[in-house]
Amino acid sequence: MSDDIGGLIKQAVFEPDLQKQMGQCRAIRKMAMDKGIYPASIQGLYEAAGRGKFDKMTVPAINIRMLTYDVSRAVFQAAMKDKVGALIFEIARSEIGYTKQSPAEYVACVMAAAIKEGYRGPVFIQGDHYQFKQSAYEKNPEEETNAIKKLVQDSIEAGFYNIDIDASTLVDISKDDLSEQQAKNSQVTSEMTKFIRGIEPKGVTVSVGGEIGEIGKGNSTVEDLRAFMDGYLKLLPQGSKGISKISVQTGTTHGGVVLPDGSIAKVKIAFDTLKELSNTARKEYKLGGAVQHGASTLPDEAFDNFPKMDTIEVHLATGFQNIVYDSPHFPKDLLARAYRYLDEKCIGERKSGDTDEQFHYNTRKKALGEFKKEMWNLPSADLQAIMQELEERFTLMFEKLNTVDTEQYIKEFIK
Repeated sequence: MSDDIGGLIKQAVFEPDLQKQMGQCRAIRKMAMDKGIYPASIQGLYEAAGRGKFDKMTVPAINIRMLTYDVSRAVFQAAMKDKVGALIFEIARSEIGYTKQSPAEYVACVMAAAIKEGYRGPVFIQGDHYQFKQSAYEKNPEEETNAIKKLVQDSIEAGFYNIDIDASTLVDISKDDLSEQQAKNSQVTSEMTKFIRGIEPKGVTVSVGGEIGEIGKGNSTVEDLRAFMDGYLKLLPQGSKGISKISVQTGTTHGGVVLPDGSIAKVKIAFDTLKELSNTARKEYKLGGAVQHGASTLPDEAFDNFPKMDTIEVHLATGFQNIVYDSPHFPKDLLARAYRYLDEKCIGERKSGDTDEQFHYNTRKKALGEFKKEMWNLPSADLQAIMQELEERFTLMFEKLNTVDTEQYIKEFIK
C-alpha cells in the first residue's frame, strides 16, 4: 500500500469537496494507525526533562509550509537514518491560512509520509503559535477566543496532540507591575489549558505550551517568567496538568531580518538569558524548559548552543522554505509568477524604502497557497534534488541539536 500512498494523499489534498476530503484524510490516518503509526503527545518527554532525567538536548519543531508530504518524507528519512525520535511536525495558525492546509490535511500528509518511508511509532504534530490577535481580542474578546477554541478543537480531532497557545500579544507593558503586565496572558492561557483538558482524547495529555514574550519584541526575563507562571498556576484547577514548556524572546525575529540585497542580517541571541530562563522553568516549575522561536535563519554555529543552554525546543520554519524557493532546481518561471502575484496582491505590505528583494523575501510565504498545486507538480527530478537538499539540512540540524539516538528517550518516556 505504501507504493500507492503518494497518489492517495495527492488526491486527498486536492479533493474539491470538503466532506470527501475529510473522509480521505481520515482513511489515511487509519491506514497509518493500522501500521503502528500514531499521533502522540510529547508531554511525557518534557515532564522527564522537568524531573532532570535528561538534558543538553533540544527538540526541533519543524514548520512545513509547502510540499508537506514530500518534505515530511525528507524529515523521516533523515530521522530514521540517525535514530531521531525527539522531533515535532508543526504548523502555525497564520500558516494554516496562507498555505491553505487544514489541520486534517496536514496530519494526513505527515502520516502518509511516515507510511511511505516505513516509519513506525509515535508522531508528534503541533499547533504552533495559536496566537490571539491583539486588535481582534480588544474589539471582541469572546469572538477571538471562540475562534482559537474552534481551531484547537479541529486540530485535536485531526491528531494535533501538542498545542502552543500564544497570548503574549495581550501582555500590557504599560503597567508598572510585572504581574499586572502578564495578567491577561496568564488568564487567557489558563482558560485555554482548561478548554484543552476538557476535550483531549481519553488517555492522552495534550502537551500545551505558553509564551511570555512576543517574538521580535524585547527580551524576556526570569521575572517575566515568574510573574506569568505564578498568575497562571493560581487560575488552574487543583490537580490539573498545566503547560509543559514556555516560549521566550531572546533576540530573534520570525523569518529573520532581510537586508536590501536580500541577505539575512546576523542576529545576536542572548544565550545566557535563554539558559537562565530554561533552568528556572525546570527547577521552579518542573517544565521541560524554554522554547526558542524564529531560529531557522540563524548561522549554523548558533545551533550548537541551544542544547548547551538546555533549550527544550526550537522552532524552525523560514530557513526550510528558503531552501525550496532558492534552490537552483526550483523552476524560475514559477518563482517569477509567484513574485508577480505578490506584487499585485500584497503591495499593501510593502514598507517604504523596501527593495524588491526585501519585499519578496518578506511576503513570498503568502504565495504558497495560491501556487500549491504547481509546487506539488514540480518535475520529478527537480523535486528529488530539492528534497535531497532538505534531507541534508535536517540531518545537520538533528546533529547540532543533539537529537541523534533519541529514540531511546521516546521509548522510555512516551506511553
